[in-house]
Amino acid sequence: MAEITQRDGAWTFDGESVRIVPGRDKSVHLVRQALGELTVPLEALAGVAYEPGRKSGRLRLRLRPGADPLAQATGGKLPDAADPYQLSVDADRTGVAEYLVDEVRQALLLDQVPSGPSDRYLLPGPPVPLSATAGDATASFDGERIRLEWNWKTEESKKSGGPRTIPLEDLAAVEWFPAAGLENGFLRFTVDRATATAPPKYDPHAVVLYGFRKDPLMALVAAAVTARMPHPFAPPEPADAPPVLDAAPAGRQEREGDDGDADHDALLRRLRELGDLHQSGVLTEEEFTTAKQAVLRRFSRH
Repeated sequence: MAEITQRDGAWTFDGESVRIVPGRDKSVHLVRQALGELTVPLEALAGVAYEPGRKSGRLRLRLRPGADPLAQATGGKLPDAADPYQLSVDADRTGVAEYLVDEVRQALLLDQVPSGPSDRYLLPGPPVPLSATAGDATASFDGERIRLEWNWKTEESKKSGGPRTIPLEDLAAVEWFPAAGLENGFLRFTVDRATATAPPKYDPHAVVLYGFRKDPLMALVAAAVTARMPHPFAPPEPADAPPVLDAAPAGRQEREGDDGDADHDALLRRLRELGDLHQSGVLTEEEFTTAKQAVLRRFSRH
């Protein structure tokens, strides 16, 4: 097991998933606080990296396209402070961060997890019911309907129509864009693509975002809705095809023969690497023992 705890939060990798727990410091972004604990399965990952810096470094998880509704809804536009898949790392914990990266990469290699798009969401998205207030509205979602309630900042012609309720089945698309520079952002629910041309300020299906601290909370509403819409990479279902049970996640099929021997060789190399890290002082006795036990558990599965 590999684990690192920082002010931003804690990451733990047990060989099967990365558990992300947000920090309790007041500086931790509202989005991370609202999301709470996340469990990212190994098959949702396309990669992991540690980026060193002069004063601190940064751990980053790279998710497969289509694996996470939050990443799908935000398109990489979340600010770093709000991104739950980043962790700021103090300079004196660089060795531990690099060890976690090595463990995740080794597991991705051993389990042959593909880095290409996933055809289904492997994370559930924010739980519902969910509500956020930012910009010119409060947006709520109960899993079946979106409700937009306007406030004093709403343009009068949009407000005059009263609160807006949008059934999920009527949605064609959901878009979230943050404010940038002098340009406002928006959260838009498209019911009819042909008529979604009005500026968000006048669109009764859109929330205007002005660039304030709570704006990214609207991304959580977008993600919760996205998680319940048709998946963008799902294969088309053949006409009159009988229902098919979900297959095992890619990369989890049992391997035999030469592949099994290669896995054992890789695990043996990892044990030697752990010993070297322990002797050089990068890993404490407790960290070394925990990591060694995790590798031995992987031995037993092969």
